[in-house]
Amino acid sequence: MSSNKIGIIILAAGSSSRLGQAKQLLKFKEKTLLEISLHAAHGSMADQMVLVLGANLNQIQQEINLAPYEVVINNDWNSGMASSMQTGLRHLLQQQKFDAVILMISDQPFIEPNTINLLINKYLNSKKGIITSTYQDTFGVPVLFDQKYFNELLELKSKEGAKKIIYKHLDDIEKVDFPKGAVDIDTPEDYAKLINSQ
Repeated sequence: MSSNKIGIIILAAGSSSRLGQAKQLLKFKEKTLLEISLHAAHGSMADQMVLVLGANLNQIQQEINLAPYEVVINNDWNSGMASSMQTGLRHLLQQQKFDAVILMISDQPFIEPNTINLLINKYLNSKKGIITSTYQDTFGVPVLFDQKYFNELLELKSKEGAKKIIYKHLDDIEKVDFPKGAVDIDTPEDYAKLINSQ
């Protein structure tokens, strides 16, 4: 274990409006998408994780045993992902000092503990402040931010995403290839494609 404190924020507060149901609860290989993300985070080298929920809260709490995990509720989830990320980050920082945090989402069916460990190891070895997953020629999640970027994360406006900070600091990034990160579930068609790929 490194002496660096690494936290994880799982962003799962959205309403999945384009899907028409809670994407967090879609099943893939007998686990819900949210459980896949929780197990990946929990099984990684990170020191602490927090799950940010908002929409579909009661349904998620009924269907998934969240007792082993730290959960915070973002009542302002409707304003955009920035508020969920900030809710999670503030929660972590109230408890202890972190050297870096990793942002994850709850609908990447192929995320594994090793996906996260690759980011952490790259961070520890590269001395770069942002370690981003890459797929389909773009930057994506999971993504790690060093503590020097916490204030910028906390200043993002509602619909702004962390990509804004990545593009602002291209000289301070290192990349980890995660081709299957391109698979996320936004529409019924996305989910059908995923199920048919099993």
